[in-house]
Amino acid sequence: MKNLKSLYTKSLYVFPYLLQVILNVSLIILAIVLSVLLVKELILFGTILLEGDTTDYQLFLANVLLFFLYFEFVAMIVKYFKENYHFPLRYFLYIGITAMIRLIIVEHDNALDTLFYAFVILILIIGYFIMNLTPRERPESKWFFQNKR
Repeated sequence: MKNLKSLYTKSLYVFPYLLQVILNVSLIILAIVLSVLLVKELILFGTILLEGDTTDYQLFLANVLLFFLYFEFVAMIVKYFKENYHFPLRYFLYIGITAMIRLIIVEHDNALDTLFYAFVILILIIGYFIMNLTPRERPESKWFFQNKR
């Protein structure tokens, strides 16, 4: 019985470590794939700019925003490793806002859908504002948390 209990205790320590290793390896592979796609978008920008006869500015702007999406995902993965295996919430909000702006630029045929996309952007910006309002070890630096006397 004691041997079974020690095996159970060891597995409780090993299992989270194993999952963390799998997560880290997966994120490194994802960062490599996203970096390749980032370089691909840069090459596409170069070809569009060097040709000069492209009049489809929506396609160019959509590609620029796609580039920023890749860039933000790579930056988020880098930040994950720098901040001791923690994803900052603000990066998810940046990615969501950028993705919705790209969606508005690419899919702007239906006015009601565009209005919904704009509403989603507003909600994400409000969420970002609320996140910045919330104190994180620095409530004295915000004017709205000062004591009213």
